[in-house]
Amino acid sequence: MNVIVSPLVGTVVAVKVRVGDTVDADTELVIIESMKMEHPVHAGDSAVISELLVAVGDTVVDQQHLVVMSPSLSPSDQPKSKIVIDDGTKAQREDLIGYQLRRQRTTDAARPEAVSKRHERGQRTVRENIADLCDADSFIEYGTFAIAAQRQRRHIEELIDRTPADGLVSGLGTVNGALFDHEHSRCAIVGYDYTVLAGTQGFINHRKKDRLFDIVERLRLPVVIFAEGGGGRPGDTDAPGVAGLDVMSFATFARLSGLAPTIGIASGYCFAGNAALLGCCDVIIATENSNIGMAGPAMIEGGGLGVVSPTDIGPIDVQSGNGVVDIRVADEVAAVSIAKKYLAFFQGTTTGWSRYPDESLRPLIPEQRSRIYDVHTVITQLADIESVLELRAEFGVGIITALARIEGRPVGVIANNPGHLGGAIDADAADKASRFIQLCDAYDVPIISLCDTPGFMVGPDAECTAQVRHFSRMFVTAASVTVPWLTVVLRKGYGLGAQAMAGGSFHSTEMIVSWPTGEFGGMGLEGAVRLGFKRELDSTKTADERQHLEAKLIADAYQRGSALNMASHVEIDDVIDPADTRHRILTTLNMCPPTLVFRGGKKRPMIDPW
Repeated sequence: MNVIVSPLVGTVVAVKVRVGDTVDADTELVIIESMKMEHPVHAGDSAVISELLVAVGDTVVDQQHLVVMSPSLSPSDQPKSKIVIDDGTKAQREDLIGYQLRRQRTTDAARPEAVSKRHERGQRTVRENIADLCDADSFIEYGTFAIAAQRQRRHIEELIDRTPADGLVSGLGTVNGALFDHEHSRCAIVGYDYTVLAGTQGFINHRKKDRLFDIVERLRLPVVIFAEGGGGRPGDTDAPGVAGLDVMSFATFARLSGLAPTIGIASGYCFAGNAALLGCCDVIIATENSNIGMAGPAMIEGGGLGVVSPTDIGPIDVQSGNGVVDIRVADEVAAVSIAKKYLAFFQGTTTGWSRYPDESLRPLIPEQRSRIYDVHTVITQLADIESVLELRAEFGVGIITALARIEGRPVGVIANNPGHLGGAIDADAADKASRFIQLCDAYDVPIISLCDTPGFMVGPDAECTAQVRHFSRMFVTAASVTVPWLTVVLRKGYGLGAQAMAGGSFHSTEMIVSWPTGEFGGMGLEGAVRLGFKRELDSTKTADERQHLEAKLIADAYQRGSALNMASHVEIDDVIDPADTRHRILTTLNMCPPTLVFRGGKKRPMIDPW
């Protein structure tokens, strides 16, 4: 005989067998309710029911006898208890079917008309962009079943069909997982869905962002945000409050600046709140069809400023030229590709690189010291092939800022552009360089400075641009940098401009070397001669005599300021063969620890948006 006992205190709500029934191990005998939960009691063996000791409604205590059973088989023949696995032949549970149908309604496949309109405009859906960005099967979505906070004005079924995810797809995934391990490929993704209420910012999707940004901050994850959308949404009726100015999304996202890389992608219209989030990003990638502005047409008209078309607001030509857009691309396919490339610079060193011959650097600086050249060629020849990614190419063109790799190692490159103002640093170039230096320092990317400048820009017009303040940003920013800073003087190294390119002083960096074409001075040689030897030049009797004396004095000054003479006074560390530049940079970097300052949080409080 076998007695089945109660496993807990409760009330019998069902007796599912009768005396004489034959049962197996999985048969439910009695159901006991305790703390609003039903607990089935199973037979545990194959047997025959001999006696029922309880009835429905009885209160039982722990270990109280419930059922008496007699064995139906010899012990050796009794079947063993087993786990029953659903092989798919049984009918699915209703709750699982309901879940699956509801999830299907969140996908692009459930909205073919909206997807078709998107494709007709030459754009992809946000889910297509995320699928392209993330490694296969790595994206896990947060807040999938969200809908717009408009239950008071629209039927729930309409909201499910027309406002999936409340117009914001967010979650975690991996990017560039084929190049880097899981720890370094982790990433957060936020994407506004323009097919849902024009990608506007609603009450629920603000909550979704806040949730994700909190996770991002705790896990120290990079963020990629697809920012297309029309800004704040006035039609949400279920949101408490009045103006919604207590929304935390902007403050929370801004707090991520300098913690881990943030990448903003704009395609189509990006206005108001969407543009504000975009502007907080470290880098902004925008497509040719982009329009970016802090107000859309409705807000402009509402402010009494006239009726404008959305295409008139912040087109790509404007936003690239003024420095808002860092990287201009053709379309979303290119934008995602560039986002992957950009993010990889902060994920680690790569293998499988190739490079140009070292000797290719030798002829790049013209022997004629007054002849311009394209410094982009120097950068591309120095870096690994196809590794260079220039930022803000159409703004502040007096200085080139680019991320690159040297034998797989990420570096940040700043370089004077002799094709613009002879390489002089103006206000825009100083701003551009300062922000780029912050970016590199925040994420431990060494800085390689290629110096060829006559100094800062001079003249009354230059001072109208507040140059005193803007230029000084380079000194203040450089003074706070802790990553290795290596300076290579290509040709001109004059005055305060050269010092700024060298981190504030020729002796404030880990390395300063010059190519043989280098020339140095407290100011430009011609100006220094005319100013310093004015008395001697004015005392000449003829114009030819003056010209001859001036040429001689300039030649003497050039010899005094030559790279070799500078090195003899140890004002620079060395003069090198251009072909040795790559080796010199790598050797010096290998002498520096990967991270010069230990930190548990941010290295810098933020990266200046400008």
